[in-house]
Amino acid sequence: MSTNPPNLRPDLAPQAKISNPARPGQPTIGMVSLGCPKALVDSERILTRLRAEGYGVSPDYAGADAVIVNTCGFLDSAKAESLDAIGEALTENGKVIVTGCLGAEPDYIREHHPKILAVTGPHQYEQVLDAVHGAVPPSPDPFIDLLPAQQVSLTPRHYSYLKISEGCNHKCKFCIIPDMRGRLQSRPAHAVMREAERLVDNGVKELLVISQDTSAYGVDIKHAEDRGHRAHITDLARDLGSLGAWVRLHYVYPYPHVRKLIPLMAEGLVLPYLDIPFQHAHPDVLRRMARPAAASKTLDEIAAWRDTCPDITLRSTFIVGYPGETEAEFQTLLDWLDEAQLDRVGCFQYENVEGARSNALPDHVAPEVKQDRWDRFMEKAQAISEAKLAAKVGKRIDVIVDEIDADAATCRTKADAPEIDGNLFIDEDFQNLKVGDIVTVEVEEAGEYDLWGRQIT
Repeated sequence: MSTNPPNLRPDLAPQAKISNPARPGQPTIGMVSLGCPKALVDSERILTRLRAEGYGVSPDYAGADAVIVNTCGFLDSAKAESLDAIGEALTENGKVIVTGCLGAEPDYIREHHPKILAVTGPHQYEQVLDAVHGAVPPSPDPFIDLLPAQQVSLTPRHYSYLKISEGCNHKCKFCIIPDMRGRLQSRPAHAVMREAERLVDNGVKELLVISQDTSAYGVDIKHAEDRGHRAHITDLARDLGSLGAWVRLHYVYPYPHVRKLIPLMAEGLVLPYLDIPFQHAHPDVLRRMARPAAASKTLDEIAAWRDTCPDITLRSTFIVGYPGETEAEFQTLLDWLDEAQLDRVGCFQYENVEGARSNALPDHVAPEVKQDRWDRFMEKAQAISEAKLAAKVGKRIDVIVDEIDADAATCRTKADAPEIDGNLFIDEDFQNLKVGDIVTVEVEEAGEYDLWGRQIT
């Protein structure tokens, strides 16, 4: 049992879970998946294709014939983590194929690790497969290695990420994701629904909708309608809500049409949860970021959302120490947070990233000032979280069971996404529970980020 303090990298996916032992003589591939949930979905797709070709999946370096490292390039610290993971895989295994966001910079990777076998960019599945074939030829057993009934999942069986688009059309100065992953490419709505239906049929209780810009879903394909499904986030959310699973929306930009999602939450079709990257609140900082700068109107939107759906949970991420950020601008952010009273908050200290336009901005903030502002920001966010959770004591709420050990059942409420938000612990009379159960609890105790409760029979 563990509690869930805030993370310096609130964009991270849960740690990949790999099982399913290989049959004797089967070629096996290891997978190291770094970065965000979108990268985790890419890892799942690669492994699904490899499984269909007769490869096994190894949970460790020693048991693998080669290792794929799916990298992250979002921040310089993430790049360093990716390079360390590549180095570790080379030391422990020797045969390493690199893919993912950092793979868009092959010269940079080979400069540090010249012995890697191949480098491919993000979502270049065919090139990854070609590299695996060259390193470890497939040897399928036609009587055993059939196409799996469901895709390889690197998350627990009861929840799954559902990626609805790739790329992004925004030009935020601090971000190089569009350079690495390209412009917006929405999946057809019927294809998303087909995948969602299959996941639910195979026991998934919660669908976590992800993309780089969920609100923009379908813009690039002119909200095309095909086979009864329209490629628009409101229509897609309604369709997904009809499947009977929890539907959680991530990376939702606060466009005006987002308000049309809130009635679906009030009706119970999708979870009353919005993950919205506000990034800052001072208009001048937002302009330097090349982001929408109407923070006061955002407060009006938040008030309207809460009026329509009082139970809505709002999660967001922010950047402190952005180039040129003054103490007065930072104080505006703190004051805005006081007014907004967001339920779940993550925070980055600004970092230069090679290729980002923000690197050239004047007046970069000193590291000790960034750390001080991060500490002050998180102190305020923690106090807000603690007060909001304390208000839930005595209430009855539904939770989903994520894990069970000797001490407790670790669960999540509708207000909590895996890994990045809090938990609810049932530490008495939990022996009858199973992972994936959705049960009603009465909240008995609250901390800074987590709750404790008892199951209502």
